[in-house]
Amino acid sequence: MAEAAGGGAGFLEQLKSCVVWSWTYLWSLWFFLMLFLVYVLRVPLKINDNLSTVSMFLNTLTPKFYVALTGTSSLISGLILIFEWWYFRKYGTSFIEQVSVSHLRPLLGGVDNNSPNNSNTGNGDSDANRQSVSECKVWRNPLNLFRGAEYNRYTWVTGREPLTYYDMNLSAQDHQTFFTCDTDHLRPADAIMQKAWRERNPQARISAAHEALELNECATAYILLAEEEATTIVEAEKLFKQALKAGEGCYRRSQQLQHHGAQYEAQHRRDTNVLVYIKRRLAMCTRKLGRTREAVKMMRDLMKEFPLLSMFNIHENLLEALLELQAYADVQAVLAKYDDISLPKSATICYTAALLKARAVSDKFSPEAASRRGLSTAEMNAVEAIHRAVEFNPHVPKYLLEMKSLILPPEHILKRGDSEAIAYAFFHLQHWKRVEGALNLLHSFRMIPYPLEKGHLFYPYPICTETADRELLPSFHEVSVYPKKELPFFILFTAGLCSFTAMLALLTHQFPELMGVFAKAFLSTLFAPLNFVMEKVESILPSSLWHQLTRI
Repeated sequence: MAEAAGGGAGFLEQLKSCVVWSWTYLWSLWFFLMLFLVYVLRVPLKINDNLSTVSMFLNTLTPKFYVALTGTSSLISGLILIFEWWYFRKYGTSFIEQVSVSHLRPLLGGVDNNSPNNSNTGNGDSDANRQSVSECKVWRNPLNLFRGAEYNRYTWVTGREPLTYYDMNLSAQDHQTFFTCDTDHLRPADAIMQKAWRERNPQARISAAHEALELNECATAYILLAEEEATTIVEAEKLFKQALKAGEGCYRRSQQLQHHGAQYEAQHRRDTNVLVYIKRRLAMCTRKLGRTREAVKMMRDLMKEFPLLSMFNIHENLLEALLELQAYADVQAVLAKYDDISLPKSATICYTAALLKARAVSDKFSPEAASRRGLSTAEMNAVEAIHRAVEFNPHVPKYLLEMKSLILPPEHILKRGDSEAIAYAFFHLQHWKRVEGALNLLHSFRMIPYPLEKGHLFYPYPICTETADRELLPSFHEVSVYPKKELPFFILFTAGLCSFTAMLALLTHQFPELMGVFAKAFLSTLFAPLNFVMEKVESILPSSLWHQLTRI
C-alpha cells in the first residue's frame, strides 16, 4: 500500500511538473491555440454580432461617460499609488511585487523550496538568511569611550546627548550579563551592584556603587565609578587600578572553587569577565594617556592569558595601538591571525588590511599612469583589498575622506552599518592620513556601484542596517543609508498610469468630440494588424475547410 501511495504521489508530481513546464515554455502555443479556437467558433458564438452590438453601444455613449471612466481609473490608480508608496516606505518593498513573487511565481513555475529536488538550494538560502540575521546583530564597540570622562564632557559642552536610550539599554544588559551571577545575593556588596546595574538613573547607580564600597572592596563598584563618575582619564585609570586589585583577589578565590559546583563555576565565569574587562579598560586608559607601548604590552599579555575570550575583540584595540606606533609588520601579523574566513569580519579588519596593501603602492600610484601601463601585482592587490573593504562597509569612505562630519561613536555598533563606520573612522582616520597617498587611492572608491549590493566577496548587504543604526545613533546625526532604496517598478507604473488617466479625463472633459475622434482612430489603428492577418488567413485556407470547422 505504501508503494502504491508513493507511486501515485510520484505520478502526480510528474503531472504537475509537466503542466508547469508547459505553462512556462509553451505559453505562446497555448495563446495561439486559444485565438484559433475563438476564431473558428466565431459563427456559433455570434462573435461578429456581439462586436457590432458593442460598437453600437459605444457609439451611443456620451462624452460624460468617458470622463467618468477615465476619472474613476485615475482615482483607483492614485489610491493604488498611495498604498504602494506607504507600503514601500514602511517595509522597503513593493506590495504587488511581493505578492507576485510569493504567491503567483510558484503557480507559474517558480522554484519550490519544499521539493526534494531543491533541498540543496533551500539549505543554501536558509544559511544565507541565517548569516544575514547574525550580521544584523548589534555588537559591543571594542573602542567605546568612557561615559564620565568623554561622553558626559561632550554633553556639558554642546548640550547634546551623544548616546541614545537604546544604546545605553544595551550596555545595561551587557553589564548585567558580564558582571552579575546567581550567587550575588549571598554577598551584600554584589547584591547592591546587581540592583545598580539595573538602575536607569546615573546618580542612583553612582550612589549604589559608593554604598557597595562601604561594605567591601567591590571590583564592579570601582568599574561603575571609573566609567561614569570619573571626569578625566587619569581618574578613571586610578579607579580601574583599584578595581584590578579587588578583581584579582576574587578571581584567585573563585578559581580554586570553580569545580565544586555549578554555582562556583558561574561565579568564576563572572570573575573572569570582570578581570578581563578591567585589564582591557586599563590598557585603553594607558593608550589614551599616550603610553602606547605599555598599552600594547598589556593587550598582548591579556590575549595570551585569556585566548578564548574573543567576545571583547581585544585584537581590534591592539591593531589601533600598533598603527599608532607605525609597527606595520606587527599589524600584519595580527591580521594574519584574525583575518580568517571562519571568523566574523569587521571594518577594522578589512580596512586595516586595505591600508597595509595601499601603503606599499600609494606614494607612487597614479591613475593616469596605471591606465596607460596597467596595474602591477602590488597595485592590483591594493585595489582588490580596498574593493573588499568598501564592499564590506560602504559608509567608511565618506568619513575617511571627510565628506561627512564625524560624531562620537556609540557604545554598540552594527557591522557593515553607519555606526561601525563612525566607530572605525573616529579612531583610524589619523592612521590613514599618516600613510602618504592612501586617501587619494581610496578616493577612487568613494562611489560604489549598486551591483555590490548583490555581494561578490561577502553575502548581500543586509537591509536591516538602516533601522538599527537609527536606534543606535543620535537624532542630530544624518544616518548614512546604503544601498539607497530605489523606487520599485510598480510605484513608477501606477504613478504613470494615474497621471495618464487623469490627463485623459481632463482632455475628454475639455474636448469631448476631438477625443472621441482620436479614440476611434486609435482603436482602428490598434486592430488593423489583426484584421490584416485574419484576411490573409481566410484567403489562404480553403472555404470548404472553414465551413467544416464552423459546423463543428
